[in-house]
Amino acid sequence: MPPGTPISLPSAREIETARESGRDLAVVMTSRAETQRIDFKDDKGETRSVELPTSALKLLIEALAEIGQGNAVSIIPIHAELTTQEAADLLNVSRPYLVQLLEKGEIPFRKVNTHRRVRYQDVVEYKQRVDTDRLKALDELTAQAQDLDMGY
Repeated sequence: MPPGTPISLPSAREIETARESGRDLAVVMTSRAETQRIDFKDDKGETRSVELPTSALKLLIEALAEIGQGNAVSIIPIHAELTTQEAADLLNVSRPYLVQLLEKGEIPFRKVNTHRRVRYQDVVEYKQRVDTDRLKALDELTAQAQDLDMGY
């Protein structure tokens, strides 16, 4: 599913199924093997055995956990390129603000004709940097409040 495709929230039945299947799958994921073999029953009741990379199953367990909490899930390849609107949505900022960040060099981008494209990985790295800076500032404010005996 390409970035920006609308995603609907899971139904109550999907949430419950995700919770149950996520728990069941997590229990069988004790092996350290690179691949896992899982049996599926098709709509005719025939069993099909599928070998999957363990990393893909771990990702599936994470997705099921999110769905089990009622969240919609989307998978975006790390190398994917986003439009400025998609990147802004990911950061929960306005598109004009994102463009300012791009022009200041805060986030790398490239131009395709007149359109800016931003790598998903660069947006995530920027978000992590900003979050780290925010937490550091919060820690400093907390320490300052404690030094001043402000009751925090």
